[in-house]
Amino acid sequence: MKNKVQLITYADRLGEGTIKSLTEVLRTRFNGVYEGVHILPFFTPFDGADAGFDPIDHTAVDPRLGTWDDVAELSKTHDIMVDAIVNHMSWKSKQFQDVMRNGEKSPYYSMFLTMSAVFPDGATEEDLAGIYRPRPGLPFTHYTWGDKTRLVWTTFTPQQVDINTASDEGWAYLMSILDQMSQSHVSFIRLDAVGYGAKKAKTSCFMTPDTFDLIGRIKEESAKRGMETLIEVHSYYKKQVEIANKVDRVYDFAIPALLLHALSTGKIGPLAHWLGVRPTNAVNVLDTHDGIGVIDVGSDQMDRSMKGLVPDEEVDQLVETIKKNSNGESAAATGAAASNLDLYQINCTYCSALGCDDQKYIASRAVQFYMPGVPQVYYVGALAGKNDMDLLRRTNVGRDINRHYYTVEEIDQNMKRPVVQALNALGRFRNTLDAFDGEFSFAEDGLSLTMTWTGQNTSTTLTFTPGEGVDRQNAPVCTISWTDSAGQHFTDDIIANPPVVA
Repeated sequence: MKNKVQLITYADRLGEGTIKSLTEVLRTRFNGVYEGVHILPFFTPFDGADAGFDPIDHTAVDPRLGTWDDVAELSKTHDIMVDAIVNHMSWKSKQFQDVMRNGEKSPYYSMFLTMSAVFPDGATEEDLAGIYRPRPGLPFTHYTWGDKTRLVWTTFTPQQVDINTASDEGWAYLMSILDQMSQSHVSFIRLDAVGYGAKKAKTSCFMTPDTFDLIGRIKEESAKRGMETLIEVHSYYKKQVEIANKVDRVYDFAIPALLLHALSTGKIGPLAHWLGVRPTNAVNVLDTHDGIGVIDVGSDQMDRSMKGLVPDEEVDQLVETIKKNSNGESAAATGAAASNLDLYQINCTYCSALGCDDQKYIASRAVQFYMPGVPQVYYVGALAGKNDMDLLRRTNVGRDINRHYYTVEEIDQNMKRPVVQALNALGRFRNTLDAFDGEFSFAEDGLSLTMTWTGQNTSTTLTFTPGEGVDRQNAPVCTISWTDSAGQHFTDDIIANPPVVA
């Protein structure tokens, strides 16, 4: 993966609703800002029960969005990442529908998991209570297979039926996905929900040794096809470090909460500690199509004695701070307040989580861009978007608060905002300076965090001061300086004077 700023977006929510329109927006409005793009599920159908993460046909582009040729065209100017949805597929898929009709006589019978497939001798209450699940309740749904009612494994929603990745049929299905991706000029795949992809009795069925074996097999097959893999797992921070040692890339989901914590408390220590132990083969994010994770900075959900980067009571306070900053909007979109329950994520745009404070927002992006790893910006964040309460009210799906549909006209209007212009300038700066391919160092003095990159021809330093008690009207929280062959440049207000390489 190139060490350049990436975008993550839906194909239908940034422009006129097609892959061709997305391509035009990237090549014009964001020229030089984002050099790679992760297109969220555009398979058939892209608008199912979970916004495309429940594919009926994972190898087909939904014709309402375009074709694989459109994806290949975009790959001429941007590196492409797509999702390989490893754990599940739609109950409406031809494979599962065949099993529902024919039961054990179906050729796809062993492709899907039932409770008895994992617990052939039955399960105790302790066994079931030990299964790790991101949502309330047990991960089973009643389905009729032939003339029998079965408890089918459904980790996420009842419409998303889990695949038996250990079966020949399940593995062949996953390989057909990889084949299609490699044939369509895809460079990177994100293994969605792979942490749940291997089930075994007497385990948590999440990030077990069998899971790592599965990840290793998929990574090997992807490499044969010329693709890198990115793992998407929300978990205890030490587990993230362990995972990173075994994969190509891993998300750094701790940064968003740590920056929000620093800006709300003035405490720089947790962020600095994470910078010293975190994996560097990371994709750095502040926002994604999901919520803002808190499990990534708190204590281990399975063993509370394993302390997190931030004390649990301060994690709870952070949730309340985001609720206050967003005028209660995050609470209206999170947990039991809206469907699509997310136990460990706060549904809110990053801008709204910061109270729509432009200076704090750009400071957060600057820290994100300076941390070792590849920075990725969510499309709503690219336009410093606020919570979409109208969409939330229409769908009652919590994560839709951060999934606004931007028309071309809206994009052009937002491009005129100083905060968006500053972010675009920061992205071009990050993509241009060779310092970011050089040596990295950092220091922390209890009040500020300083990060320095030194390359062959350029160097740059960022100083981040969350500034508890500081009057932010007069004291910016972030400064950038850099040196190149044209001389030294300095800015003390990133919005008023965005960094531009001479």
